[in-house]
Amino acid sequence: MTGHSTQWKLFKFLKVLLFSVIFSITVLFLVATVRTFTFEADAGLRLGKWENTTAISLHLSPQQRKNLLANFKAAIQIPTVSFTETNVNTSALREFDALLKKVFPKVFSSSLVQHEMVGNYSHLLTVPGSEADLEPYMLLAHIDVVPADEADGWDAPPFSAQELNGFIYGRGTIDNKQSVMGILQALEYLLERGYTPRRSFYIGLGHDEEVNGLHGAANIVKLLKSRGVKLQYVLDEGLAVLDGVISGLDGPAALIGISEKGQATVKLSVSSAPGHSSMPPRESSIGILASAVKRLEENPMPRLFGYGPERGTFEHLAHKFGLPLRFIMSNLWLFSPLLSRVLERKPDTNAFVRTTTAVTMFNSGVKINIIPSNAEAFVNFRIHSAQTLQEVVELVELTVSDERVKVELVNGFDPLPISSYDEQAFGFQIIKKTVQGMFPQLTVAPGICVGNTDSRHYKDITQDIYRFAPSWFKPGDPQRFHGVNERISIQNYEEIVLFYFQLIQNNDIRKLPPPHSSQHEL
Repeated sequence: MTGHSTQWKLFKFLKVLLFSVIFSITVLFLVATVRTFTFEADAGLRLGKWENTTAISLHLSPQQRKNLLANFKAAIQIPTVSFTETNVNTSALREFDALLKKVFPKVFSSSLVQHEMVGNYSHLLTVPGSEADLEPYMLLAHIDVVPADEADGWDAPPFSAQELNGFIYGRGTIDNKQSVMGILQALEYLLERGYTPRRSFYIGLGHDEEVNGLHGAANIVKLLKSRGVKLQYVLDEGLAVLDGVISGLDGPAALIGISEKGQATVKLSVSSAPGHSSMPPRESSIGILASAVKRLEENPMPRLFGYGPERGTFEHLAHKFGLPLRFIMSNLWLFSPLLSRVLERKPDTNAFVRTTTAVTMFNSGVKINIIPSNAEAFVNFRIHSAQTLQEVVELVELTVSDERVKVELVNGFDPLPISSYDEQAFGFQIIKKTVQGMFPQLTVAPGICVGNTDSRHYKDITQDIYRFAPSWFKPGDPQRFHGVNERISIQNYEEIVLFYFQLIQNNDIRKLPPPHSSQHEL
């Protein structure tokens, strides 16, 4: 009888437990379903009443369009290549300086614009506003480009600015002379039309961004700091408009970078006694080092998806995905672990999930019959926003876990702070308004830059740094960045000029409209 009673109690317990599990799953499913069809991040400001500032419109004649394009082509044809921190094409930089002064006469002769050369080849322009109490902002771009060789398979010579099927081909067309020329062309047009800004702004054009910006951007910041300048926000290159690039997304999206991953270069080295290849040791310096490198590749950094700005990216885009992706994206509080395992399968999306590990150099040996005494490898890490440089170095040491392998940090820096992107983030919302004013069909979302820009030097004089230009990328186009057949469509370059033309005027509002929620309080 006692045994029967115990079985009955166990049955009742399991029944209650099963009911509780089913009830919990049902509640979770209902909550997730409701959230799926009601959740749209940061939609409020589209309904707010914005202060009207854009008083000057841009209508270009065929001749003006021809001149605009000729100016841009001339910029692409100047090979302003940065090879190393100490090897930049200074003659090309001087030629580029002369070009700017020639094609933008209003900018460089106006009494409104103060122009200064910094670090010999970089440019700082100051445009004072009529209302000194409004905090200024700053637009950034860089003049230099990475090397390019026609023999790599270019369809047109990389410094020819040749037109093919409506595109201009050339190094710098999307990195980053489209912004250099777009910003200055927009300002030229505004000055021609008698524009005076209400809010002061700066333009910074670095000459060595591709080799860390230590002489250009760093010196511009040093100069601004000496003058006590504090900026409302900074806008630099970084992310773009992605059309068909994000699988499953309904329509194009503009991603505005709100942070950059950090970076670390770590050197692994092994030293041992040299010898003849006829009498090899059980383990050579190369073998010991190869094993250490293999451990790093087989044991990637931990998954951190959902702990950085990448969560905001997917939440802002969620309503543009079809089911079941929309269900997952709208409920990352529940599905982050699942999504991170899916994303880590591809190199381009794995970068959202964790600090990435890339073995980039391996050096050893001088002769085929000599056991080398030294072997060294360099590993580059792009650090996730939820990790620090110190944490990455400690994890490398723990993973290698071999006292024969020396681990040295060559250089590195922490991830950049995450800039605000809520309804009261002035810079983010001004950029967003400008984008959606030009391209109503776009979904705008915050994003993370996996590469680094000059803007990282500006973190001490502003809290908000954004990385975006409306360059339009279709499938295959991201690979053109620093790659073969870099190009931009003629239409897209005109759109970039118009974007900065509108953006400068949109910045003249005194403050953002109140959040949507505060406009509908009972």
